[in-house]
Amino acid sequence: EVQLVESGGGLVQPGGSLRLSCTASGFAFSESAMNWVRQAPGKGLDWISLITPDGSETIYADSVKGRFTISRDNAKNTLYLQLNRLKDEDTAMYYCAKAPYTIPTNRGQGTQVTVSS
Repeated sequence: EVQLVESGGGLVQPGGSLRLSCTASGFAFSESAMNWVRQAPGKGLDWISLITPDGSETIYADSVKGRFTISRDNAKNTLYLQLNRLKDEDTAMYYCAKAPYTIPTNRGQGTQVTVSS
């Protein structure tokens, strides 16, 4: 059974930073590409980043490129997302997910990020 537990969200002012973590269990984390996705209130699921199993390649949505950094520690079965230069429109519930991320059971319970002054 896939288990993903996100943490690190919170309330931050525009321009601020946060670091999200996701601890994985129940599957071969080190063999799995991993994603971060988010969902703003009243909107659909929005993919934002992917990292390959060994961490050698990363891909970002244009909306977060240059501001967010995805990384992983396979020895700790943990996925990270560093969020910098946060904007109001980054407010959302953030989920880590294994592929395919559209399947709800492939996502964690989420961690809320709220950007507001």
